Amino acid sequence: MDEVQEKIIRVGNSLGLHARPAGKISQEAQRYVASITVHSCDMEADAKSILDLLTLAAPQGTELTLRAHGPDAADALLSLSKLFEDMFGEDR
Repeated sequence: MDEVQEKIIRVGNSLGLHARPAGKISQEAQRYVASITVHSCDMEADAKSILDLLTLAAPQGTELTLRAHGPDAADALLSLSKLFEDMFGEDR
């Protein structure tokens, strides 16, 4: 099962995708073998790169598509989407 897995998520935290969430995403993504990208409109970022993620400049409410390809793609998407659902521990 090595096909591309995809999940659409929304940026929920009020400050959007800034340095701290980008750091958490890349740190989590690096735990997986799968190649993981984050898509916003016509832009694509490597989920394992903080700088790449910051170039998306995604404010609150932005819809993003997580795409993963590799042996642990489904697990990677599950844990990354959990970060978004928990709003990266912000807005509590």
